[in-house]
Amino acid sequence: MLDETFKTAKQKTVGFKQTQRALEKGLVRRVYMANDAETHIVRPIRESCISHQVECIEVPTMKELGKACGIEVGTAVAAILED
Repeated sequence: MLDETFKTAKQKTVGFKQTQRALEKGLVRRVYMANDAETHIVRPIRESCISHQVECIEVPTMKELGKACGIEVGTAVAAILED
């Protein structure tokens, strides 16, 4: 279940590339990953979360995560950025 923290966050990223870049720069506070996303997509993000000690929260579906991001399509990964 997606918590209200993500829905109300002021700064966030949506999608693999933006989230990966933000992780590399140390800007991410928390990552959200869809359980139904392809493994080869989420594995590098999960590994970056571990190496950067960033909390990773699983969301049931890409559709649910996309909706929380305010987009019409699903997304595999999204993140809340540091303030």
